[in-house]
Amino acid sequence: MIGVIGGGAWGTALAQVAAQRSAVLLWAREEAVVEGINAGHENALFLPGCALDPAIRATGDLAELAACDLLLVVAPAQHVGAVLAAAPVGRIPLVLCAKGIEAGSKRLIGEVARAVHPDAPIAVLSGPTFAHEVAGGMPTAVTLACEDPALGEALAARLAVPHFRTYATTDVIGAEIGGAVKNVLAIGCGVVEGAGLGQNARAALIARGFAEMTRFGLARGARAETLAGLSGLGDLVLTCSSTSSRNFSLGVGLGRGESAATLLADRRTVAEGAFTAPVLHDAARDAGVDMPITEAVCRLLDGAAVGDVIGDLLARPLKGEVG
Repeated sequence: MIGVIGGGAWGTALAQVAAQRSAVLLWAREEAVVEGINAGHENALFLPGCALDPAIRATGDLAELAACDLLLVVAPAQHVGAVLAAAPVGRIPLVLCAKGIEAGSKRLIGEVARAVHPDAPIAVLSGPTFAHEVAGGMPTAVTLACEDPALGEALAARLAVPHFRTYATTDVIGAEIGGAVKNVLAIGCGVVEGAGLGQNARAALIARGFAEMTRFGLARGARAETLAGLSGLGDLVLTCSSTSSRNFSLGVGLGRGESAATLLADRRTVAEGAFTAPVLHDAARDAGVDMPITEAVCRLLDGAAVGDVIGDLLARPLKGEVG
């Protein structure tokens, strides 16, 4: 049986995929989610209108996950450590599906999981994925990263279904960094949209943002081909181009002059980029990596005026494109 930790839209969508191959036990914090899935086969709170496979059962008791032989961890990035500390993991393989960097510790989610459960095999699932499309059976491709190539290929095969293709890699760091950094850049692209700065500006931000992602990733030991793949560039393009992205939508509000506090307070779901941005900025500074777009997003989240931030970006000294 496959366990899913997290009953939000993404956790529910992954449960829907996994149910095509296995019985699924989904843990959710919200009682209404548990009751809705078990009684009506629907997560009306986070994924309304999607009829869920009857093979999915929900629970509010983490202890029940001890019966699973694989756990998909889909809790918000800032809560993964606390949830895993309470979960009966032992040596059950963990597939980490959250995207972000833990505030305070500056640890990637894989590092958080290893600290809590050092005996559990770790893999990372990442890529361009909107939950409603995955749950609806629309074609999707993702990266499944695991340092143990045999285990990675086995997990990729177990989670793959015809519309959900998994591509295995051993570059866990690259998959994690792509997923974390793209959330921050998506906020920046949303600002471009909200401020009415045009398609040229958004394309430029995606390209220069990808350069930032690559610089930071390589400094942390990632491989360039991973960052140019599904979990890096692929996810970046998706989340920088649609209001279905929570981070892009947050940026749209910032671009229109709304405050970050107001926008974040009004959200049932989490825009991870808002938490990752300051942590990423500090980590990049510590590593000596130049990330001006990330710095600009941090300033906007802190309340700086959009015009001032954009003006400062455009006034940066000219430089070569590569290097």
